[in-house]
Amino acid sequence: MTTTEHQSVPPTSPSAAVTAGAHATESARAGLSNLRGPAAGGADPQRVATVVGAALEGIRAAIRDHEVTYAEFDAFKQWLIAVSDTGEWPLFLDVYLEHEVEKVAARSQQGSVGTILGPFWLPDQAQLDSPATLPMREDEPGTPMILVGQVTSTDGTPLAGATVDIWHTDDEGWYSGFASRPPAGNLRGVVRCDDQGRYELHTRKPAPYTIPLDGPTGQMTQAAGWSPWRPAHIHLLVAAPGHRTLTSQLFFTGDPYLGNDVASADKPELTLDPQPTGNGAEIRSDRDFVLEPES
Repeated sequence: MTTTEHQSVPPTSPSAAVTAGAHATESARAGLSNLRGPAAGGADPQRVATVVGAALEGIRAAIRDHEVTYAEFDAFKQWLIAVSDTGEWPLFLDVYLEHEVEKVAARSQQGSVGTILGPFWLPDQAQLDSPATLPMREDEPGTPMILVGQVTSTDGTPLAGATVDIWHTDDEGWYSGFASRPPAGNLRGVVRCDDQGRYELHTRKPAPYTIPLDGPTGQMTQAAGWSPWRPAHIHLLVAAPGHRTLTSQLFFTGDPYLGNDVASADKPELTLDPQPTGNGAEIRSDRDFVLEPES
């Protein structure tokens, strides 16, 4: 059974909570998850008081409005401890809160539409010249897919040497580096565009998957009766010197989990409609990216 089968009861998570949590926590601790702007400077006490105070008051309001009992409060404490023990804080925050931070950031941004980074990016992947084939196993399962496009600035200037950092799951919903099945670097790579900012990459269509269900984030999601599924998607970091790096994901038309993404990251503007190339089962989609100059 694979994660691509539509079911009322999700299958076993494609990556163990502890394994995924440990990797994501190390990336966050090293600051590798902040790829969209400079690191925060010194804390402004007034800003801390305002934001943290509002967050705490929201929790207090939930306690008051829903008459939370001591038994429920103790269960909440135990859940917080479990999130810490498994290293799932990056997963929980990226799934349930990052999309709101991304919406705020997008208010002042130009260029192509972006979305959340998520917890599964890894640095130091294979550097590839376009046209490129992502690293994969000789018998890599799944539908062969070509993604083609051009990277330009907001004034239409092609961005020579721009890079497209890409990563996604395999046909069974597994991320390399966060699960034991795929080899290191599988279906990950940084593709260098040509002198016209054009790229062409060959890969496999990814599969939908659930967030890890054996950890506290998945258990909370199921206890609330929420869908733990993410639609099939491709992650991208599109970069060029002197321009703001675009963090985005690309989804696929017809996916049963579009509009019900547990991470609230899917957007109509980011949905691909790949077409057959006539070369067996191979499909192709075109997607251009526009980057905003740094101020």
